[in-house]
Amino acid sequence: MARTTKILAVASAVDLDFRYGCTPAWWQLWKGMYEAGVDLLVTPYRGRPVESPWWRVAPNPTYREGESYQAVRDALARVKGDRFLRRDESHPDESGLDRVARETIRRWVTPRWKRHLERLVENEKPDAIVVFTVPMAHLRGIPDVLRARFGIPIVFYDGDVPMSLPEFGGMDTGFNPYHGADPWEYDLVLSNSEGGIPRLLELGARRADALYWGADPEFFSPQPVDKDVDVFFYGYGDKFRRDWMKAMVGEPSRLAPELDFALGGLDFQGDTGAARTLGDVPFNVFARAISAARVNLNITRRPHATVAGSSTARPFELASSGAAIISNPHEGIERWFEPGRELVVVESAEDAVSAYRELVADPAQAEEMGRRARERVLDEHTYAHRARRLLELVGLEAGVGV
Repeated sequence: MARTTKILAVASAVDLDFRYGCTPAWWQLWKGMYEAGVDLLVTPYRGRPVESPWWRVAPNPTYREGESYQAVRDALARVKGDRFLRRDESHPDESGLDRVARETIRRWVTPRWKRHLERLVENEKPDAIVVFTVPMAHLRGIPDVLRARFGIPIVFYDGDVPMSLPEFGGMDTGFNPYHGADPWEYDLVLSNSEGGIPRLLELGARRADALYWGADPEFFSPQPVDKDVDVFFYGYGDKFRRDWMKAMVGEPSRLAPELDFALGGLDFQGDTGAARTLGDVPFNVFARAISAARVNLNITRRPHATVAGSSTARPFELASSGAAIISNPHEGIERWFEPGRELVVVESAEDAVSAYRELVADPAQAEEMGRRARERVLDEHTYAHRARRLLELVGLEAGVGV
């Protein structure tokens, strides 16, 4: 009798407290993998392991080192009077601290992770290893060792292309992921971006493919709450999207003072006009916050919006929640949702104000657009769909070992 497919996941983090944008998506994808019959073992690169009904966990062998390094970064940011050590938004140089950190990691952290993963693979005998957005250079050399010794595929899934690429440098909360990396080590490099595939191949990937974001329709579902916000946006700061934050929040909140604008999240540095700030929105109440708004905004960061087919989590989450979505232009968004029917794309602040007023004044129209968007998610964009696609790309069958 065929045994259950077993996958070892090396994850950037499992603990939602870190507020990494990918972590809630990992939870949903891993749940989808469980529902596809996968026995999933997760070991985190940052923070502590977190058990769930859908996966098992293994320790983080360099927990102390990771927290110590982050404490140093936090202290340096405070000295500069900021929350983060900021990078330029275009072709950021590798800082002296980055180079020292990378060399220290190569000498101290990488060998420990090599021993850790060798032990896990030897004991667990997984059918594949999937690395979820750990800085690629930090594991350099390990995939070749594991492949030679155990003969299993090693896959890297970068959930933040193109923003993670060297020309953008990723978010200010972490590393510039591809400095010192060698994508050729992996049998397959997956990313959330179809348009980013040529660049990943240029960086050295032997094979690259797209695995888009999605949503878990059980978690992201319409909630029975009162509508108490007219226009709502939630995001992890406004880096790479300040122009559209101004065009969709700052200017409209001044042009339409009768509308109530609210922002969830932290680190908004640009023009947010008269919008109320709600602070962080815990993941367990995010679907309720979406449902409490008459209009929800999808403001995609510039790298994702301009590189064709670069998916982000937000439109899928909003659509799955039955939201009336208004989005900035996003190259390729029609691959997932039909503009004008399942969401609205605006080109200017004036367009945005007109769309907000129309949907706020016509709740039935907003509800119908949200219903159509949710149906699209249920048909094509759940994490059950994504989990099956992941297994297919890795060469594994759902619930069957190979």
